[in-house]
Amino acid sequence: MSPSSSRSRFAAGAVTAASAIALSMLAGAPGAHAAELVTNGGFDNGTTGWWNTENAPAEVADGRLCADVEGGTANAWDAIVGQDGIALTSGESYEFTFTASASEGTTVRALIQEPTEPYTAFLTANPALTSETQTFSHTFTADATLDDAQLVFQLGGEAEAWTFCLDDVSLQDGAEPPVYEPDTGPPVKVNQVGYLPDGPKNATLVTDATSAQPWTLRDADGAAVAEGQTSPQGTEQSSGQNVHSIDFSDYTEKGSGYTLAVGDDVSHPFDISGSAYKDLRTDSLSLYYPQRSGIEIDDSLMPGYGRAAGHVGVEPNQGDLSVPCAPDSGCDYELDVSGGWYDAGDHGKYVVNGGISASQVMSVWERTTYADSASPDRLGDGTLPVPEQGNDVPDVLDEARWEMDFLMKMQVPEGEELAGMAHHKMHDEEWTGLPLMPADDPQPRYLQPPSTAATLNLAATGAQCARVFESYDSEFADRCLETAEKAWQAAQENPDVLADPENGVGGGAYSDDDVSDEFYWAAAELFITTGEQSYEDAVLDHELHTEDVFTAGGLAWGAVAPLGRMNLALVPNKLDDRDRVVDSVVAGADEYLDTLRNHAFGLPYAPPDNVFVWGSNSQVLNNMVVMTAAYDLTGDGAYRDGVLEGMDYILGRNALGQSYVTGYGEQFSKNQHSRWYANQLDADLPNPPEGTVSGGPNSQTSTWDPVAQDKLEGCAPQFCYIDDIESWATNELTVNWNAPLAIVSSFIADQTGEGDPPAEDETAPTAPGKPQVSGVTSSQAELTWEASTDEGGSGVEGYDVYAGTGDGAQKVGSASGPSFTLTGLESETEYTVHVVARDGAGNRSEPGPNAAFTTEAGGTGGEAACEVDYSTNDWNGGFTASVSVVNTGDTPIRDWELGFEFGAGQEITHGWNAEWSQDGSAVTASGLSWNSDLAPGSSVSAGFNGTAQDGNPAPEEFTVNGQTCA
Repeated sequence: MSPSSSRSRFAAGAVTAASAIALSMLAGAPGAHAAELVTNGGFDNGTTGWWNTENAPAEVADGRLCADVEGGTANAWDAIVGQDGIALTSGESYEFTFTASASEGTTVRALIQEPTEPYTAFLTANPALTSETQTFSHTFTADATLDDAQLVFQLGGEAEAWTFCLDDVSLQDGAEPPVYEPDTGPPVKVNQVGYLPDGPKNATLVTDATSAQPWTLRDADGAAVAEGQTSPQGTEQSSGQNVHSIDFSDYTEKGSGYTLAVGDDVSHPFDISGSAYKDLRTDSLSLYYPQRSGIEIDDSLMPGYGRAAGHVGVEPNQGDLSVPCAPDSGCDYELDVSGGWYDAGDHGKYVVNGGISASQVMSVWERTTYADSASPDRLGDGTLPVPEQGNDVPDVLDEARWEMDFLMKMQVPEGEELAGMAHHKMHDEEWTGLPLMPADDPQPRYLQPPSTAATLNLAATGAQCARVFESYDSEFADRCLETAEKAWQAAQENPDVLADPENGVGGGAYSDDDVSDEFYWAAAELFITTGEQSYEDAVLDHELHTEDVFTAGGLAWGAVAPLGRMNLALVPNKLDDRDRVVDSVVAGADEYLDTLRNHAFGLPYAPPDNVFVWGSNSQVLNNMVVMTAAYDLTGDGAYRDGVLEGMDYILGRNALGQSYVTGYGEQFSKNQHSRWYANQLDADLPNPPEGTVSGGPNSQTSTWDPVAQDKLEGCAPQFCYIDDIESWATNELTVNWNAPLAIVSSFIADQTGEGDPPAEDETAPTAPGKPQVSGVTSSQAELTWEASTDEGGSGVEGYDVYAGTGDGAQKVGSASGPSFTLTGLESETEYTVHVVARDGAGNRSEPGPNAAFTTEAGGTGGEAACEVDYSTNDWNGGFTASVSVVNTGDTPIRDWELGFEFGAGQEITHGWNAEWSQDGSAVTASGLSWNSDLAPGSSVSAGFNGTAQDGNPAPEEFTVNGQTCA
């Protein structure tokens, strides 16, 4: 996502008919001179004037046009009923009405658009049809003159056949221009989630009054508990509103359902609680799992978000297992670039945006290694909905690893020109429309050319990866560092390979014409990790090292020097001038704190020329990240309070009265731009997960989408936002925007809100009850038990489940509640199970009572059908092999071990994502701690480099746990 006009994520003109404006259902009364522009809209003359695609044959019956739409299409525009030759005049307003029904409830798309690519739309509506005939009415203003516009109803995308019926279609000019009136909620703007008892408590009143007004704080029963006078602030520049500030920080009594009233105006309710951010810490990190590419999303882990694996080569996907270089890009190889996170609401994956995202997600954990107020147990194994739970690795690092593995796959292999550089991005050939599940994306995908910026992102994140994973998987850490150092060297040799700003079709351009900040960041991370003199010299000699990198624009994917500066200050290292570095971070935080104190909405963001950029909420959050760093460095509560007050803006204390985080507050963003969290377009799809932050206000008109262009013209910066799925410029979600939200939320969750730090919880939870066993089969069993209680104050955080077949038992998984499904069991085998509870302070209970059961007869749980995909990229004397193992059975494969034999004397020199060994021609690869189990339908990707002197034929047979695979 781009935070500046010079680094626009989407190229101008890259708008498709499926990425156009969705307008509200406002009916404007046409004037007396209204002209009808639709031919035969009542179908009195049969189908005259109308056309349809072959898979939607249409005829007129009972005075309506009805089309029998075939099932099995992927996109809405795969089946269409429409009319051509619609004449539109720029600046004229039109009223579009029709009646429609469907044999089965569904959402279709009604568009008035250009007749040829890029099919820019004047209007896109998304009527939800039922079996009952409904009337729909929309108004819009044309922004161009066109004699041959199209009116189309896009009907595709349904799995089953259905019938669409249409009547009374009308398009008339002379309508009253549509006026967008946002719902700004009560004039008293508050943090709609909550305030810490000992933290600042501020609100903003929007009013015409110029003198102080009395305010009243009321509890949930309506009783007045505090009173005071507002402080007039005059006209606030970013909103254009006359406002007053309200400070009720002196009130510290905990409770829920508080409201703040000024006269008859009453705020949304809120809490005063030390645990107000407990869930947001993990919810903000939970976005990443359903953003994963290359893996099935397990609905039992994220209920409502389960979906098939995207881009794994299953039709219609062309897959990411062997992606070629883009045509005319200067390379001719293919790479396995599976995995990683989808960047945003599209299916692209970008190294520069993935780099800052992975780094900040790793920093959520790394803070627990140096910050006095951090709570590592609340970010440990079993705290996030990820399939790697139970591997004794913090879940936040499991998640970061998924992206780091992808980033390293984007490195140009040895033997190729620009070896060691990183491809800038990979994505579809053309933009796809909404909605479109990842597994249904049919587009060809290409590697885009390498860039210095991407290469330095890889160097920086690889270095950070090496140090945070060292104590959990030293081999993976070694791989990260080796990749990072190779990338650093490649960037030194190719310091000015810049991404093409015009390469914005099918994926964002993410161009950056200044990579000095990337060099600084990479040097800093490599020095922190290795301590080597050459990297310290690169830091000390860099021009940015003594400059103020904490600008008004703030930290973003294209401005990463603050990442290096903060980690040099925070993470232990022996940099010569580290004291000066610490002072510079604190000074940067002071700048943002001063900005916040001078803002009537408590906003730590004052962009140049008062222009809120694309993704302004991430800029706000990243400025707060700098304040968290200053607090960790100094312990000064002013920075903590600045973070708390800045979060007030994100959660509702803003001109729109909008919480920008899904699921948090009374009025929250929920229609973020996404192809699979697309409930606004398809009722069968979900909204984004709770804890997803929207990009927020964007007053950079050069970047606006058609929704923003139509509805937000002339908006004051804080009002340049609309919660509409089609408004990607104001309402997209991205992995790099949720990353600072995760840092800030975790920081606040660590602040107890109880004044002085509380006494440490040293009381263990009570032991869980004896597991009750049900649903026993040959390979699995369901466990439930009586929940534990905790009197120490930190609360029961989860349970660890232990199982064994003899006297001993091993941990087999973790659960957040009192139930668990055991899988991968052996048939006709007696098992003993028990459960241990743990609380928020890391205390563990005594083991609960044992329960015993015997599995039924049947196949063994340790074996399953399997499929192996093996591909190589060869060069003179060597090759890189990519191997994917898929569990095609219906039971898990535990502790997988892959076996095969070389046939031409090949030798492995280095491998990854598995424990590789070779004895003569026989090769064995076994899973690591984090990927040793394969659930049904899931896969694992690994690879190696090797030498080949006499040809490189693929192995003839592969086995997994001794079983021959397809």
